[in-house]
Amino acid sequence: MHTRISLAAAAALVLLGICPLLAQSVAGTWTASFDTQIGVQNYTYTFQVEGEKLTGTAKSQFGETKISEGVVKGDEISFVENLDFEGQALRITYKGKVSGDQIKFTRQVADVATEELVAKRSK
Repeated sequence: MHTRISLAAAAALVLLGICPLLAQSVAGTWTASFDTQIGVQNYTYTFQVEGEKLTGTAKSQFGETKISEGVVKGDEISFVENLDFEGQALRITYKGKVSGDQIKFTRQVADVATEELVAKRSK
């Protein structure tokens, strides 16, 4: 009986130990180049992770913005980029899935467009 409880406790501890490692794997610099309604955009994302909280910056030819509302849970990532585009505030919401050295994102640009892109880890 004690062996089963010990194995279950050990398994739970291992899973708790792995979850932060998965979140930490997103930390670092990622780049993406993708087609949009206004032409090709080139982005550099710099992510920091603390627990499930994601912070960092999104940099493009339109400037650099701080990431807000960032969350990493396992292989799921989401955040908001509040971009100032030619004096107009644009809320861009990202949702993605991490797979190795790439993140497949869907981003919602205000109520204007939905775009898909792949960010790759910089090496």
